Amino acid sequence: MSDYYVHRLQVSMPLATADGIANDAIAAGREVGLLPLTVAVLDAGGTLVVLKREDGSGVLRGDIAIGKAWGALGMGISSRTIRDRLRERPAFQSALAAASDGRFIPVPGGVLVLNAAGEVIGAVGISGDASDKDEYAAITAVQRAGLTPHPEKPAEAWRDAGL
Repeated sequence: MSDYYVHRLQVSMPLATADGIANDAIAAGREVGLLPLTVAVLDAGGTLVVLKREDGSGVLRGDIAIGKAWGALGMGISSRTIRDRLRERPAFQSALAAASDGRFIPVPGGVLVLNAAGEVIGAVGISGDASDKDEYAAITAVQRAGLTPHPEKPAEAWRDAGL
């Protein structure tokens, strides 16, 4: 075998899948009247595959969306679960923020993406509206892609969440 050709790397989150999730998240947000969203889709290793920012979404939203997804991957649970578990543990929350060089955003909107075997293949993070609404769009998009989100359902009162 010649060393001339580069070998293809196995990917956990194909570009087409990541792009579909991002598009579906934006569509889900439009369907329910959310504020402009920014969507980040990361592979299982935490590498950004797709970032889309709707017109009108703030310039900081990309970093927030990536931080939500990255934190979910880093802990192996959704960013909502992280928030809930760390609510009474501010010292540990600060330690995680320091260990992640500030990339850790522990609020809803970071959703793990699982394949049919239940393996994490990546995460989607969304920022732009109230965190529970961001999470709704992420969960809906993952489901529309035929994959399983963690968490599987949005927070009960997501529609009532305010900024």
